[in-house]
Amino acid sequence: MYHPKTVEWDKKLKGICDRIDHWLEEHYGGMYPLRPNRPARGMTSNPEMDGLFNIQTLFTPGFTSETGRGYLVEIEMSTLEDVEEHIKTEIRDIVLIKFKNELKREFPERLLEIGIEGNMIKIWGDLSLGSL
Repeated sequence: MYHPKTVEWDKKLKGICDRIDHWLEEHYGGMYPLRPNRPARGMTSNPEMDGLFNIQTLFTPGFTSETGRGYLVEIEMSTLEDVEEHIKTEIRDIVLIKFKNELKREFPERLLEIGIEGNMIKIWGDLSLGSL
């Protein structure tokens, strides 16, 4: 059983990921062929499961991180083709900007930061449940 505020947090993060996935599909979806077992965009009820992109967040306790605990933003491209590094970097940078804007919109009351840690996008800051 999860705390209702945790459920709300996860739902908002999923919404952000889905909106960014939709934008990426519109702008980059036709650049590479899908893996043979990957359904085309819109063929499932969950954007994580179809189309070229899968955007999701994963909690990290941040044991070896300077920023501590937070969420990593995973950007997966479902293709067997080699994706050029400059395209990967361009997409990561776009996702970073879009996520930053969406976090401000979805969580205006929280002091959240987002940036690049290693080669991943990471969200950290006020991850508390607030007053109970």
